[in-house]
Amino acid sequence: MTERAVEHEITIDAPATAIYRMLADVVHWPRVFPPTIHVDREATGAGQERIRIWATANGAAKTWTSRRTLDPQDLRITFRQEVSAPPVATMGGAWLIEPLTADRARVRLLHDYSAIDDDPHDLLWIERAVDKNSTAELAALKANIEAARAADTDDLTFSFTDTVQIDGRAKDAFDFVNEAQFWSERLPHVAVARLTEDTPGLQHLEMDTRAKDGSVHTTASYRVVLPDHTIVYKQVTLPALLTLHTGRWTFEENAQGTTASSQHTVTLNTENIARVLGPEATVADARAYVREALSTNSRATLGHAKSFAEQKA
Repeated sequence: MTERAVEHEITIDAPATAIYRMLADVVHWPRVFPPTIHVDREATGAGQERIRIWATANGAAKTWTSRRTLDPQDLRITFRQEVSAPPVATMGGAWLIEPLTADRARVRLLHDYSAIDDDPHDLLWIERAVDKNSTAELAALKANIEAARAADTDDLTFSFTDTVQIDGRAKDAFDFVNEAQFWSERLPHVAVARLTEDTPGLQHLEMDTRAKDGSVHTTASYRVVLPDHTIVYKQVTLPALLTLHTGRWTFEENAQGTTASSQHTVTLNTENIARVLGPEATVADARAYVREALSTNSRATLGHAKSFAEQKA
């Protein structure tokens, strides 16, 4: 089996230890790296962890499981896939952070890989995917950590949650949100919903939604389904006011029935605030506008999921 190796690197104006901490905190990768949709982490020992990643590669959504070894002293994180996604047969590598000065470091991202049956077409596909994702991830790592050091970004990235209590089963409310292909029939604010699920539990959802002013907006998301209690998503086609939107639907049964929640994490696109909201609009105005717009849709969806589950009950 032919094994290939490749290396990508970037220089970042930040302390090496700060860069390492961001790379080690894998659960937050969907907020940092464009290809990453969702990550589950399981600690398996001192400096060891197993992670399952859902991410895009060459425009296709994939999932795989890797084992990581964390070495904060040498500023090194090594990884090896335990369960790969075809056409990948094997994949591994390392993140290496090399201090240049107190506030500057070089980050090297190493990969070695092979393709199932050494197929030349598949090797080329993997080469392109590794190059595209590595380039995007290093650029995003640099942008995120340098922006965080340059200014207070707390006002731009924020989270909020809407919750309802349901007198019914969690699975029925979960099914309502999971079956998004029916949303245009079930939700007044959804004009069109297109759902595909080529890999079980990994969905692509494209929607046209109606705003209060009657305008229609198209968004696209990848969704990770964890039956029958959680659906995690990341928008890949975003409205003008956002550069990031991730979310989580959760359904938990309790003594009173079911608690259903919709959680959002967003980052504002400051370049578009004036164009969308007017020249006098502030970041605070944009925060309020985005929260109200997303919460309105979330509360509507939760309300209809509540009615659906209670009718089933």
